[in-house]
Amino acid sequence: MKIVTVAAGLISYHGKYLIAQRRKDKSLGGFWEFPGGKIEPGETCEQCLKREIKEEFDIDIDVQDFISQKVHDYETFQLNMSLYHASWNGNGEIHICDHEQYAWVTIEEMEQYEWAGADIPFVEMLTKKLTK
Repeated sequence: MKIVTVAAGLISYHGKYLIAQRRKDKSLGGFWEFPGGKIEPGETCEQCLKREIKEEFDIDIDVQDFISQKVHDYETFQLNMSLYHASWNGNGEIHICDHEQYAWVTIEEMEQYEWAGADIPFVEMLTKKLTK
């Protein structure tokens, strides 16, 4: 099975977090995800996340600390996903090119969205921390 390694961000801005809906014409179209992308050869997770967010949203972020890593088996590939805390300072304006839409949500609101399979364990982990 093909293994795909990605970095994703829990990107904060004024107490909310950036999530994005995959384009309907793409793999896993219509599902919501934490933004990020595939790690290129020689790239760290942090470098990948900064590059992907710049490419996909046209904003610069600061990557802070590692949150967790999960492996998810899809039908045709295995996704190895690392999630990082990151922040946007509000400079510039978001322009999406690779997603259907985006939203700024609280952790409590995350459960209202239909998430891609690999992102679900992260959403569950984040929302469980709120109830403890």
